[in-house]
Amino acid sequence: MLPEPAVTGEARLAPVVSYLISLQDRICTALSEEDPGAALQEERWQYRTGGGGCSRTLMGGEVVEKAGVNFSQINGPALPSAASQRHPELAGSPFEAVGVSVVVHPRNPYAPTSHANLRCFIVHGREELPTWWFGGGYDLSPCFGFEEDCRHWHQVAQSACRDFGAGLYERCRDQCRDYFYLPHRKEHRGIGGLFFEDFDAGGFEHCLAFLRSVGNSYLEAYRPILVRRSQMPYQERERAFQLHRRGRYVEFNLLHDRGTRFGIESGGRTESILMSLPPMVSWRGDSPSWAREEKLLVEEFLSRQAWL
Repeated sequence: MLPEPAVTGEARLAPVVSYLISLQDRICTALSEEDPGAALQEERWQYRTGGGGCSRTLMGGEVVEKAGVNFSQINGPALPSAASQRHPELAGSPFEAVGVSVVVHPRNPYAPTSHANLRCFIVHGREELPTWWFGGGYDLSPCFGFEEDCRHWHQVAQSACRDFGAGLYERCRDQCRDYFYLPHRKEHRGIGGLFFEDFDAGGFEHCLAFLRSVGNSYLEAYRPILVRRSQMPYQERERAFQLHRRGRYVEFNLLHDRGTRFGIESGGRTESILMSLPPMVSWRGDSPSWAREEKLLVEEFLSRQAWL
């Protein structure tokens, strides 16, 4: 393979920025179509050392209780150590980063929470050419599991990886399960999906094409599930269980998520960093009345290693 030509960080990021802005627009449009009653708010912000972002939230709808779809493009003088586990020698180097992060907390307890994140880093270390990599993926966190939803989610994820190398889906699937794990609970956060980081195999254009494939597949994976489950009737008992299970989501994001750490360490906008948290959650303690639901969820869905 011929070496890639020298390209500035700004030129490299331009197509990534264009794609991620369009993806933010498409996801917001799709969510608004499913829930016209949800209030869409937008706030543009500046990053302290350069760049900024656009944070959008949908709140208070019948389908979407809270959703956040954030775009950011920032640059800074010192890359936080949380940004890359594979390049510790680059910590503290000047960097550029662009990304979109998505979280959807539905109102209906039968509709699962979903999360997606896509990002690209360019770091100007000691080498003549900057170092770059991609990361991201998506995962699904149900309170009540449905096998058809899990299979659909993973079938779409598998299709997104199909043209980018043998075994890529399996690697991203396994990395997702390994990453979204709460060791203090000995539980996975959800039923997994895709997760990749420090991804640079095959060259920049190949990696960007993979990023697009994953991003384009998110709505295909999630929207049918959201529509189907949001139509199901539920009672206060199911709602209480949903608030209880949301506690696991909060615990992971605050205790273990490297994206949260990167945002805090890089001095990012706090409201955008914490937009993934649900609007309501409960830590009332385990209820005996939830024992059957919790056992079924953890043993039959969260513990499954493969769905295909």
